[in-house]
Amino acid sequence: MKIGIVGLPNVGKSALFNAISGRSIPSSNFPFCTVEPNFSVVAVPDDRIKKLQKMYDPDKVTFAEIEFVDIAGLVKGASNGEGLGNKFLASIREVDAIVHVVRCFDNDDIIHVNGSVDPIRDIEIINLELILSDIEIVEKRIDKIKKLLKADKKYQTELDFWVKIRSLLESESNIRSYPFSDEEKKLLDYVPLLSVKPVIYLCNVDEDNISKECDYYNIVKKVADEENSPCMYICAELESQLSQLDDEEKKSFIKELGIKDCALDNLIRVCYEHLNLISFLTAGKQEVRAWTIKKGTKAPQAAGKIHSDMEKGFIRAEIVKYDKLIECGSINRAKELGLVTSEGKNYEMQDGDVVLFRFNV
Repeated sequence: MKIGIVGLPNVGKSALFNAISGRSIPSSNFPFCTVEPNFSVVAVPDDRIKKLQKMYDPDKVTFAEIEFVDIAGLVKGASNGEGLGNKFLASIREVDAIVHVVRCFDNDDIIHVNGSVDPIRDIEIINLELILSDIEIVEKRIDKIKKLLKADKKYQTELDFWVKIRSLLESESNIRSYPFSDEEKKLLDYVPLLSVKPVIYLCNVDEDNISKECDYYNIVKKVADEENSPCMYICAELESQLSQLDDEEKKSFIKELGIKDCALDNLIRVCYEHLNLISFLTAGKQEVRAWTIKKGTKAPQAAGKIHSDMEKGFIRAEIVKYDKLIECGSINRAKELGLVTSEGKNYEMQDGDVVLFRFNV
C-alpha cells in the first residue's frame, strides 16, 4: 500500500518523511523545496514478529511494509496549475491513502505560505483543491457515459450516480465519509477521485506540545471526527532527529522527554489500520514473516499472497491464533492441545493468524 504525505508548503512534510525513512532529504525554509516525489518503504512495527523470532530462530525475518511518498506542497489554485499543482495532484492519484500534515505550531522563523498559522484554513485549501480537481475528472466521466448511453440504456444508472457525485462536489461537500452502497463503490473504482481517498490528519506540533494535546490539535481533531478520519499529533523535526539514533539512544531520549513511545510507530500502525489492513503470519526455521491482506480476505486468496500456485491448488489452512501459540511455547504443543484448526476455502483470515497452507502443486 502507498501512503502520500500531503500538505501546504513548509508544514513539515519533508521532516516527517526523513523521520519515516531515516534519510536526510532537503528540508528548507522556502516553498517547493520538494519538487519530485520521494519514496520510502518502511516496516510496520509488530512485536509478534519479534516474539516468533525468539521461538523459531529463523534464518530470515520479514515485517509487513508500507510505502510512503513525500509529495510537493500544494497551494491555492493548484487545480488550475498554480505552484506545482498538476504534478502534485497526479502524484496523489497514485496513492491509496493520504497523511495530511497540518502546521500546528507558531514560529516566526519558518515561513507560512499564507502568512499565518490557521489549521482550518489550511485544511480547507487542500480539500477544496482536491474537490476542484475531482469535478474536472467527473465531468469527463459524465461526458463519456452520455455517449455510451446513446447506444445502451443500461448506463443510465451510472450516469445518475456521477451526476449525484458532481452535485456533491460542487456544493464542496466532503464525500470521503459519504455512505456509498457496494455497487456505488464499484463505480468509484473506475475513477481515481482524490476527495474519497482515506485520510489521516497529522498535526505537526512543536516540542513543547509532544506530551499533551494543544489547542491547534483539538481544532483539527474536530474536523477529523466529522469525517471519521484518524487524527494524531507529532513533532516531525524531533522524530527526524530520533530516527538518526540507535535503539538504545532513542529509548533514552524518549524517556528523557517524558513521552511513552515513538509517535512515528503509532502513525505507521494507524495508517495500516485505517486502510483496513491486517497481517497473517507464517513461521518456521527458514523465515518468520508478516503478510499484508485486506480485512475479509478468504484463506485461498491469502495463500495467493505467498504464491499464485498456492491459491490455485489450495486444500486447507492449518491455523493457530498467535496468542495461543505464544502461550503453548511451540506449534507441537499447540497441536497436542487441539489449538491448531483446519480451515477451508470460506475461512475469513484474522489478524495474527499463524498459518500453514496445504496445497496441490
